[in-house]
Amino acid sequence: MSLNETLEQRIEHWFGQGAEAIGNKEAEAAFFELRGALEAGTLRSAEPDASQSLGWRVNAWVKRGILLGFRLGQMVEMGCKDGFGFVDKDTYPARRFKTADGVRVVPGGSSVRSGAYLSKGVVVMPPAYVNVGAYVDEGTMVDSHALVGSCAQIGKRVHLSAAAQIGGVLEPVNATPVIIEDDALVGGNTGVYEGTIVRKRAVLAAGTVLTRGTPVFDLVKGEVYRATAESPLIIPEGAVVVPGSRQVTRGKGAEWGLSIAAPVIVKYRDEKTDLSLALEDLLR
Repeated sequence: MSLNETLEQRIEHWFGQGAEAIGNKEAEAAFFELRGALEAGTLRSAEPDASQSLGWRVNAWVKRGILLGFRLGQMVEMGCKDGFGFVDKDTYPARRFKTADGVRVVPGGSSVRSGAYLSKGVVVMPPAYVNVGAYVDEGTMVDSHALVGSCAQIGKRVHLSAAAQIGGVLEPVNATPVIIEDDALVGGNTGVYEGTIVRKRAVLAAGTVLTRGTPVFDLVKGEVYRATAESPLIIPEGAVVVPGSRQVTRGKGAEWGLSIAAPVIVKYRDEKTDLSLALEDLLR
């Protein structure tokens, strides 16, 4: 039996004990082991899995372990007495980074909660927030006023532009978190919520909002993408999505000339185009 399997059994046991787990040292030890594995990136609330239809597997027991941490925690005062201070559960203090971690957190109000993983080469610009259970892979930029919600999975070399909101999900525990795959660009003031999956190299233009109830209209392929009871909304690889609208054709909406927001795929990224732009930048 692997270490993760043993930890899973312990987490499931103590989570099932409800309030009886509070104050139990073995329950606390199981949670702190889970939190440490999340911070090290050796354990994830969701992880790539080619055998799954979505290409990702949700580890619901990890989410239960995160919730166990909230149950076990006690409210305490944290931070500097003469500077920035806050009150939160003692099981989830703000993370502290060292030079050896290779993570650049620029001063000015950013915070990374314990139980979140940031890989080497990640840059966090102030103010920004990364919540528990999140996984942020190498070379990613979390720009000013950006949020990485609980259990969100962010790939390599992703740019979360200013004020981008990546929604979190802890409950229901089986729900797929928001997933942004490698080399995606998430524009400013963009919102990605409710388990949406953004595939590799996709571009979300500034102001795009994606939710479980949002249909996305693909002008290139002539298709409409929607979430279903079994599957979240999925943005195809390399798609370039911009904010759009569709006219209301019935009732008062039509009478008043209203339109409803409707994200639109206007093109797909081309590797030759990307390469030519990169070379152009090098020659400037």
